[in-house]
Amino acid sequence: MRKYKLSDFDYHLPKEMIAQYPEAKRENSKLMILNRNKKEIFIDKFYNIANYLESSDMLVVNETKVIPARLIGKKLTGGKVEFLLLEQIDEHHWKCLVKPARRLKIGSTATFGNGLLTSKIIKYLNGERIVKFIFDGDFFSILNKIGKVPLPPYIKREDTELDKKRYQTVFAKEMGSVAAPTAGLHFSKNLLEKIQNKNIKTVSVNLKIGLDTFRPVKTPNIENHKMHKEFCSVSDLVAEEINLHRKNFGKIVAVGTTSVRTLESFFQNKKLNSGQKWTELFIYSKYKFGIVDKLITNFHLPKSSLLMLVSAFAGHDLIKTAYQKAIEENFRFYSYGDAMLII
Repeated sequence: MRKYKLSDFDYHLPKEMIAQYPEAKRENSKLMILNRNKKEIFIDKFYNIANYLESSDMLVVNETKVIPARLIGKKLTGGKVEFLLLEQIDEHHWKCLVKPARRLKIGSTATFGNGLLTSKIIKYLNGERIVKFIFDGDFFSILNKIGKVPLPPYIKREDTELDKKRYQTVFAKEMGSVAAPTAGLHFSKNLLEKIQNKNIKTVSVNLKIGLDTFRPVKTPNIENHKMHKEFCSVSDLVAEEINLHRKNFGKIVAVGTTSVRTLESFFQNKKLNSGQKWTELFIYSKYKFGIVDKLITNFHLPKSSLLMLVSAFAGHDLIKTAYQKAIEENFRFYSYGDAMLII
């Protein structure tokens, strides 16, 4: 088996191809279909995706919900501060990224939303901060009032009211992510009904997506890369449904790389187990997939672990060809961009 280097996952993308806004309608995105066996590539619209799925397929989506994790506030001296919530530790404590980091020492305090939230930095932790928040009432209710949508760094604009709706899937339920499972953004409720009418069932797993999903791999030898931890879960009912579906020779269609990582993390001894865990699963070229048969995904950043995952699934050469074709066909890239179905 060929040994891939980090440079094998690099490509040049014109900046104007990075989608800054979503399509007017979710399902109007372009769709590229990759047939792994025939090495064929087709182009269509996402609203026609049901034409490429079989009644024996089952969609598995990530039901995680993006929280308005970006907080803009003031120090007691009046200076502006910005916090990005990364991970909840308990009711009052979070891991955060803070700006300006050098000026926010242990013990520093700040207020947000005209005093609805008060923060105090408790501890340094690998470039992050442990922050205690003081508030009256429900934290997430306050966050929904004063927090901003944590758009990815390659979207070069401030968030708007549109993003509160569109940087969230229609099946989002459980709060906790600071990034959206972007493959799921293309589904509307009408399209899900159309798919359901083809007797294709949809079930949900959960993986809370962290900021590290945007960070590129930096080790020249990709095997030395250490994957970030993300919390994921599969319910007893969903595990039972998926195992029964596979027993009846049905295929599993993962909606997004986060669904792939969740499913593969819980797949052992030829079946899907239920439970909750932190996963560090890094899927790259020599990985053998156990449960995922088809994949719906977006177009990913160069040198990213997400690009390595889809390359492992479809084959490096086919993905390289597909990305080049997407550029030639003026596809839109990254979170608000177009989609790919790998069969």
